[in-house]
Amino acid sequence: MTTALRKSAVFYFTIITGISSCFCTDVNPEENPEIPAIAKYFSTKGRYEEVNPYLIEDILAVNRSILQPPSAQCRQIHLTAVIRHGTRYPTTKNVKKMKKLYDVVQGSNVSNRNWLRELQNQWRMWYTEDMDGRLVQKGVNDHKHLAVRLSKLFPSLISEEKLRGGFIKFITSSKHRCVNSTLSFKAGLTELWHIKDMEFDHAVNDALMRFFDKCTRFLEEVDNNPSAVTEVEKFKQGPEMRRVQQKIADILNVPYSAITDDMAEAAFYLCAYEFAIKTVNSPWCRLFDEVDAQVMEYANDLKHFWKRSYGYDINSKSSCILFHDVFSRLEKAAKENMSGQQVAEAVTVQVGHAETLLPLLTLLGFFNDSEPLTSTNFAAQTRRSFRTSHMLPYAANLILVLYDCGGGDLRLQPLLNEKPVTFPGLADQASMPLYPDVLQHYRDLLQGCDFETECQLFKQPAEV
Repeated sequence: MTTALRKSAVFYFTIITGISSCFCTDVNPEENPEIPAIAKYFSTKGRYEEVNPYLIEDILAVNRSILQPPSAQCRQIHLTAVIRHGTRYPTTKNVKKMKKLYDVVQGSNVSNRNWLRELQNQWRMWYTEDMDGRLVQKGVNDHKHLAVRLSKLFPSLISEEKLRGGFIKFITSSKHRCVNSTLSFKAGLTELWHIKDMEFDHAVNDALMRFFDKCTRFLEEVDNNPSAVTEVEKFKQGPEMRRVQQKIADILNVPYSAITDDMAEAAFYLCAYEFAIKTVNSPWCRLFDEVDAQVMEYANDLKHFWKRSYGYDINSKSSCILFHDVFSRLEKAAKENMSGQQVAEAVTVQVGHAETLLPLLTLLGFFNDSEPLTSTNFAAQTRRSFRTSHMLPYAANLILVLYDCGGGDLRLQPLLNEKPVTFPGLADQASMPLYPDVLQHYRDLLQGCDFETECQLFKQPAEV
């Protein structure tokens, strides 16, 4: 089957079946040698296109059939989008690790394999520490294209009229990659509608988009606490990671001690960054087969599980402030609509980080496997739902759309990366449950989940 037919078949299979929680398409490198065979395992360093492969052929393609309200009377009244920044350069910390690995490769006695000679003689270390996570051109395009696709999916909300009228709000983290992603999202809309006579503001709000920096208990008990990631460290020293490190050392013809777990990670990231930034299937990718990539992905998933997700309760509770913000916007729109007023804020676009999105997804209960991820259950977790490669690529997004279906019938549709998902615990209502049922399901969080209380380092005991 040709690559084009293959992608079309996968796309229409998704439309027909409505499968949405995971887009696990195999990309055959022999059919598309530009795409590394391991690209679907790049965790938070992965392209958005690996999550939605139909975009490889048409970056502005949308699947309107995913929006199927229960009746034709349903109309969209509000949309909130929490979006991760687009593709970026590596951080200073990662560049330092890459340089160490590059030096080892340069000093190694490589074999006569062509791709290894290319790594040693032709590939040059072009990443510099001052890049420090800045948005790349691909990241600009990620958000421009996302803006256009969302305007196609939700034309009554993301419209020129709504933008000009001030009904679309933009909020961002202060980090340059997030600010520039926000500017790119806006540019996607203004270029689409040829708007040159107006500019549109955005608000910088780290309390919302970088809440993890403001939560003292999270910082002390998890983020700055080495014992919080014991499982991650155990896995890095375990047999699966050791096998990957030794294999790399064998290929490069260097002592096993020369390839640390950090160096294995750096090699994996070099493959991922070269592909995400430049769409190059780099020789770095040849250091890993599919099983190696699954091990590297699991190491990344373990880190995110324990530092940002279900590993500790405070990880998700740190996002209480964003959770309440999202639901207060929904509630305000619902009340304005029910009283016959125009909804003042039709769309809210909030741009942050993987570390913004993951705690919120966790608080909402998404991707919660029956068994936690640990250092010893890699083999048992091959079918886990907690896969950051699927959840958190560059430009990952959680979108909540509020519908009025007439007669006081309000419904809320969640989408993750432009695919319908079901609220955990509300699966019987599929992808568009009644809005009051969503409020009832999350009532304990809506009534509690106070950021200030949760984030105090020494929480007061509950009164008897």
